Amino acid sequence: MNQQQLPLGFRLRDDATFDNYLSEGNRQALHDVLDILKGKGESLLYLWGQEGAGRSHLLQASCHAAPEFNQTAVYLPLEDIQNLNPEIFAGLENIDLVCIDDVDQVAGKAVWEEELFHLFNKIRANGNRLLVAASCAPAQLQINLADLKSRLSWGVVYQLHILDDEQKLAALQLRALVRGLDLDKLVGKFLLRRCPRDMAQLFVTLEQLDQASLAQQRRLTIPFVKEVLGV
Repeated sequence: MNQQQLPLGFRLRDDATFDNYLSEGNRQALHDVLDILKGKGESLLYLWGQEGAGRSHLLQASCHAAPEFNQTAVYLPLEDIQNLNPEIFAGLENIDLVCIDDVDQVAGKAVWEEELFHLFNKIRANGNRLLVAASCAPAQLQINLADLKSRLSWGVVYQLHILDDEQKLAALQLRALVRGLDLDKLVGKFLLRRCPRDMAQLFVTLEQLDQASLAQQRRLTIPFVKEVLGV
């Protein structure tokens, strides 16, 4: 299986890599994510935090980086696939690293809870690893299957912290640099003042500006940003 593509055709975001992940406040979590990629440390790592904390970014970055460590990996965004049959888990225990995002989205759904529990046990039996992300800590999950809730607490648990404004600016500038885009500090601060403040939306806005800049062969200035975004 291609580690960069789900069996269902879902693809990873090209820009969700370790190179453009700003780890301020989450350095130990990043360290352990890299360890699990290398087959070191715990076999289960659980990341939680509010929207924009970088949960999905780290899971997808792990899948992007897996080939560098001669590993196979798969990314499962449960929020997007919860309306499908959980039998899609079949055979995933043979993959080195299974990254399950939005596990809270299937809490209370008996069939999904049962299949997740069985997948967890099969992964452990095969000596493979599991990277899980959710919006809340394991103890706060509204999961009815007690054994599954217990299993999700077995590994190392990290709360991912939201970036402050200076860190958000640094993250935007880092993402721009990776894109080959010059984002002036004043322009970055303007984006933080005038745009939705969660990082996922800020990165979408940056991509929009990048495309407009390329198409019109113009630098990113505040007047140009106003023109493109209509703000």
